[in-house]
Amino acid sequence: MCGECGYRAARKSYLAQHVRTHTGEKPYKCDHCDYSTAQKSTLDQHVAKHTGEKPYMCRECGYRTANKSTLSTHKRTHLSEKLYRY
Repeated sequence: MCGECGYRAARKSYLAQHVRTHTGEKPYKCDHCDYSTAQKSTLDQHVAKHTGEKPYMCRECGYRTANKSTLSTHKRTHLSEKLYRY
């Protein structure tokens, strides 16, 4: 449990991540610039901007992106195309 606000987490790693919101600690640092963040997943997304890596791909059209949520948004364009095709 968080000593600052009482937040409870299912896993120790989730609690450690939460505590950083109070401490301001940003242990994940970019090797390409001075960016730092509290979450590894956020750093991974940031580093992709430097490397150009786009690991998420749409199976329907081949669109690629560095961000999983961007791919989810993109996939909805195909759904709306199918809905309005008739």
